Amino acid sequence: MTQKTKLTIGIVAAATVTMIAARLLDVGWLQIAAKMTASTAFVTLALILGATQSRYGRLVLTGLALSWCGDLFLAGSSERCFQFGLGSFLLAHIAYTSAFVIRGIKINWALGALLPVAVLSVGSALWLAPFVPAGLAIPVNVYTAVISLMVVAACGTRGLGAPFLIPIGAVLFYFSDLSVAAGQFAQTDFPNYVWGLPFYFSAQVLLALSVHKTFASSDD
Repeated sequence: MTQKTKLTIGIVAAATVTMIAARLLDVGWLQIAAKMTASTAFVTLALILGATQSRYGRLVLTGLALSWCGDLFLAGSSERCFQFGLGSFLLAHIAYTSAFVIRGIKINWALGALLPVAVLSVGSALWLAPFVPAGLAIPVNVYTAVISLMVVAACGTRGLGAPFLIPIGAVLFYFSDLSVAAGQFAQTDFPNYVWGLPFYFSAQVLLALSVHKTFASSDD
């Protein structure tokens, strides 16, 4: 791992800690600055590692860039900002899923992940349903389905020798989204972003790292 790579990951980590502290202290401008610093760093990380040099890398880079847009939209507090953020992350998950499919998926590994992911997703959807506004019910359910497929596809890649970075990153992303949903709709007493934000930015770093030529498949 080069010094530039270590420095970029360090920036993500430092910005994440800063963001959590800013949210706990309710310092709005610092939250946004730290969030966009971390998001810019994970996109930069993928570029440093050569994301543009393979089809897989370019699709992951697209997902990271769309996530950057989603982070920017979710920095706002209006329902419209949330909708745009949701749309951006929906497209990001489609990009990630496409990357995993192109890299190669072993069907029985994907099917093995399908049942536990489906059970968790249905349970989460039922829990959130009373809190989600009627106008957002369909978009939220579509989003849940898409991110669930992303996790299943990520697990499928492992069956063909993909690095653990991919399924671990996908699972961390999934749970980070649950923390966002809980904070946005359910308004739980515990500040879920304390664990959700580290999960999210760790997921993006892992997916960015997976574009490196060390982990390239023969089809890349």
